Amino acid sequence: MKQLSALGDEIQGWHDLQKRVQDTLELSQLADESLCEELEHEADTLEKEIDRLEFNLMLSGKYDRGDALLAIHAGAGGTDSQDWAEMLLRMYLRWCEKRGYVAEILDSTPGEEAGVKSVTMSVDGLFAYGYLRPEKGVHRLVRLSPFDSNHRRHTSFALVEVLPQVEEEDEIVILSSDLRIDTYRSAGAGGQNVQKNDTAIRITHLPTGIVVTCQNERSQVQNRENAMRVLRARLLEKKHEEHKEQLAELRGEYTKAEWGSQIRSYVLHPYQMVKDHRTNFEVGNVQAVLDGDLDDLMEAYLRFMVGENNKS
Repeated sequence: MKQLSALGDEIQGWHDLQKRVQDTLELSQLADESLCEELEHEADTLEKEIDRLEFNLMLSGKYDRGDALLAIHAGAGGTDSQDWAEMLLRMYLRWCEKRGYVAEILDSTPGEEAGVKSVTMSVDGLFAYGYLRPEKGVHRLVRLSPFDSNHRRHTSFALVEVLPQVEEEDEIVILSSDLRIDTYRSAGAGGQNVQKNDTAIRITHLPTGIVVTCQNERSQVQNRENAMRVLRARLLEKKHEEHKEQLAELRGEYTKAEWGSQIRSYVLHPYQMVKDHRTNFEVGNVQAVLDGDLDDLMEAYLRFMVGENNKS
């Protein structure tokens, strides 16, 4: 029903756009000069709307229309990298706010001095996974470190994971006998109930060794539900990666999946620029990007991938 409703809304959007175009064409034939400014404004609006709908057609993957899980892990570099991970968290939260998506932090581990070691959040909204897909990979920050007494330039790294939220229960089968579930007290803030009761959950999937934790809710039941959401998403990702590896081995081009070179660099010193290394797309206003203006970077990558797929 959810999928049917979304498709119905999309079709209605195209019908509404078609009617607006027809109405604008009829007005333009009246040759009334007083309508020129209004017609120009409507034509610009329609062009932008058509571009947006055309772009959405690129988001045709199986999970692109659905919700997403996003995880950020600080890399080597100590406090600087943990601070960078928190900066990325703020960036994605701002992006979600701008797009009207609902973001919820499911689990987080604070850094020793500042920032976060890791954080997992859910992002709910139409095309959330499709838009966030380009963010998967290593993000690099170059800046004058605020944590260095000599104010030297530091390079920090953080890994961003993006997973689709699995709705079909039968797509990933999880047996209760394959799970080890541990409860413990939350280490973070969250109120008296969180601090004094064993509300935090750690689930280990024994066959794969995947471990997920959740401690941000006050209820153990809620934390368990959120942890299972993350586990299903990670198992689905593992299933897809294994399938890709099998195909690559048959083609003779398999390489081990591991932390590789960064997908994007954010440079604050000695100059300011954000550059995506996959597309060579650059943005000069770093602060705007860190404040959540990510659409241009995301769209450049998605258009690039459409071109690459057409070549192949």
